[in-house]
Order: sequence, then C-alpha cells, then structure tokens
Amino acid sequence: MDLPYLSIIIFSPLVGALIIALLPKEKHLAIKMTALICTFIAMAMSFWVYFSYDQTLGGFQFEEQINWIAPLGVSYHLGADGINLPMLLLTGLVIFGGVLVSWTVDSHPKEFFVLLLLLVTGVFGAFSSLDLFLLFVFYELAVLPMFLLIGVWGWRELREYASMKLTLYLLVGSACALIGALAIYFAAGLGTFDIVRLSEVQFDPDFQRLFFLPIFVGFSVLAGMWPLHSWSPDGHVAAPAAASMLHAGVLMKMGAYSALRVGVNILPVGAQQWLPWLVGLTLVNVIYGAMVALAQTDFKYVIGFSSVSHMGFVTMGVASMNAIGMSGAVMQMFSHGVMTGLFFAVVGLVYRTTHTRHIPSLGGLARKMPFATAAFVVGGLASMGVPGSSGFVAEFHVFVGTWRAYPLIAILAAPGIFITAAYVLRVVQMVFLGKLKPEYEELPGSNNFEKVALFMLAAVLILVGIYPSIMMDLIKTGVAPIVAKLGSATP
Repeated sequence: MDLPYLSIIIFSPLVGALIIALLPKEKHLAIKMTALICTFIAMAMSFWVYFSYDQTLGGFQFEEQINWIAPLGVSYHLGADGINLPMLLLTGLVIFGGVLVSWTVDSHPKEFFVLLLLLVTGVFGAFSSLDLFLLFVFYELAVLPMFLLIGVWGWRELREYASMKLTLYLLVGSACALIGALAIYFAAGLGTFDIVRLSEVQFDPDFQRLFFLPIFVGFSVLAGMWPLHSWSPDGHVAAPAAASMLHAGVLMKMGAYSALRVGVNILPVGAQQWLPWLVGLTLVNVIYGAMVALAQTDFKYVIGFSSVSHMGFVTMGVASMNAIGMSGAVMQMFSHGVMTGLFFAVVGLVYRTTHTRHIPSLGGLARKMPFATAAFVVGGLASMGVPGSSGFVAEFHVFVGTWRAYPLIAILAAPGIFITAAYVLRVVQMVFLGKLKPEYEELPGSNNFEKVALFMLAAVLILVGIYPSIMMDLIKTGVAPIVAKLGSATP
C-alpha cells in the first residue's frame, strides 16, 4: 500500500501545531525545534512527490479519496499534477525558511508558531484538494491565522488596520468565489463537489459567462489583482518576517492557483469571454505596481508593491490562454514565491538589526551583512528577469504567450521590466552599498539559521534558472489539458 504522501505533507505542520500547543510556553527551544522538524518533514515529502511524479503518465497522481459528507457529495480527495506540485514544493521551501528566520521570535513563540503551522496546513491542503468543498475549508484555514499573526506580532503602527483590511478583502473575495462554486455544484446536477468530475461537465455557455467572473475575480483578490490589491502591500508591511514570506510567497499564489484550477479549468467558455477583458487589469498590475515600488522609502513597501507588479505577470500568462503563456504563469508563481520569500527574509534581518526600514537612513550594510547582500542581489536578478535566473524563464514564457494572444499588451507591459530594474538597483545602492553609517558599526549580522534560509532560497532561484526543464517540463503536463479544453470550448 502506498503511503498517503499528500496527507503527510498537509498534516505534518498540523501535528507540529498540536505538539507545540501541549508544550509549556517557557520551552522556547522545544517549541522552535518542533516547528523546524515538522516543516522539514513537509518540505522533504514535497520534494519526494515532486521528483516521483511520472511525467509520461501525466494527470493526477498520488491520489487519495475518502467519502467525507456523503449526502452532499463531499469527499477528502487529494491529488497532484504539473500545476500544484510546484506549488507544494514552493510552500515547503518557504515555510521551512520562514521557521528558520523566525528563530529570534521571543514574544509568545508558542502562539506564534501554532498559528504559523495552522496557516501552512491550510495552504498545503488548498493546493492538494481535488474537491471544491475541501478546497474552501483549507482556503479559509490558510487566511484566518494571518489576521492574528499580523494583529499580534505585526508592526505596531499598522497592524490593526492591515490585519482587518486583509481579512475583510479576502473574506469578501472568497465569498464571491463560493457563490460561483455552489452554482457549479447545483448546475452540474451530479451531486458532487469533485473537481475532476465537474471539469468534465459541459456547462451551458451562458451559465459559464455569468459565473466565471465571480469565481476568477473572487480568487484573484488573494492574488492581488488590481484594483482589489490594496490590502496586499499593507499586509506585507505589517506582518512579521515569516508571515510576510508566506503571505507574498505562498498565499497570493493560492489565489492565482485556485482561479486557474476552478475558474479556467471548469468554465472554459467563461474564460474565453472574460480573460481578454481582464488582461488589461494585469497590465495595470505590472506597470502601476512597479512605479509605486520605485517611489517608496520604506524597504518593505518596495517589496510589497513589487509583489503586486509581479503577480500581474501571473494573471497575464493565464489570460493568454495558450500553453506557453500559462506555463510561464505557473513558473512565475513558483519563481516569485521563492524570490519574495528571500526578499522578505532579508528585509526582516535588516529591520531586526537596524530597527528601521527607512531606506534613506540605511547604507553600507554589505560590510556587516555580506551574506544577506548577496542573497538580495540574487533575488533582485530574478526579479529583473536576468538570464540564468528563474525569473527570466518565467517572464520570457509569459511575454511570448502574451505576444501571441495580445501583442499590444505585451509591448505595453515591457517597460515594467526596466522599472523593476530601477527599484531593485536603487535599493541595492541605498541600503547595501556606499559608506556604512556610524550607528551601524556594531551590527551583529546574520545568524546561522538565517544564512541557511537565505542560501536555500537563493540556490533554488539559480538552479531553476540554469536548468529550467527541471520544472518547466512538469508544468507543461499540467497546463496541456486546460489549454486543450480552452481550444475545444464552443462559445
């Protein structure tokens, strides 16, 4: 009998959260070691299923299915393919790195790590679910702990506002998506929430046009789609370092993934109708997010608006509705997730040691933090899409796919690359280069846990950039059925 690999990935963090909840609150080391071990298990298993997937067979593998609420057709149905396997790997990398960079958390660490592990349990579950009802259960489990992580451990000046704003936006978005999901359930007439079976139903074209928008836009709120993005930079800035890594690195991808898996996959005619209109919003994401990032003086806000910009490439690739663009979108989800996790880890380190994120107040930190500087530069190269980085592979595919579908959009989005280069180089020059200020002469620098996290994330960006087929070949097996369905859909 095969091991339930996906269940192990999902519930390893939950087991860790339960163990930590039983530990005395003064046992800080035991709490942190429990979180580290359980997230390492989840990451290791995500690597195992990633490299064990049989690309020649394709389709969903490692499936698990147990009836849960039989009268309503709800089942505990999990599976992995070329789209969600990179997301599981991404989540494993970011949460393990997040625990490492949170090693210095001494304010209520027991409650902090319990919430962090509950959040990532929800993320793993949402990426693995092949049942609509189950997906929403895990989706909400992933969103709600962020409210407390920001509200309790976040930046004091912004945490209450940011946590409330984030929660309200995301709950409204998920409510809209839930309405569409229920409409699919009743319209299908199968009495099941199973995504695989629902994706085989030929829904009425008018029904698809009507309900695609609430599903896609509802999930895309979490992906930071303009103009429903304003919760995102505030949430990034207010959150503690590990929560920011998960927020930008993983949660936003969960929204884009769900929009693709549910909206485009189940309602292809609706996608054909609406995506050519929504692609204009993705252009605003790319250019607007990059220009606002360029104008920021708060280090964390630069990365926050950078995430808004880069998530525009994800939605743009999906909107291309061709294999190249959609493969680039999935690769961009992975690349940006690792890159932004790396960025927020560095920002957290800078803030922990200097107690400021005000860019003009910093300078010369490369002398005290050479490891963090190198890691940020690697992330910056990926952000700019420099060849040899995963960002280049992702953005090149997105632009080629977009050019084939909407040449004008591709041309107008191109300046986003140069603006990205401008704000990345500005941050490198003002924060890390130049003369070290006297007040920073005695900075402690990075600890070993932070160095491991930074090295791991930076190495992944380079590895995928140099050897893109290690991921792109897998992604294409997952994207191909959706592209075929879009091609055969009859308006």
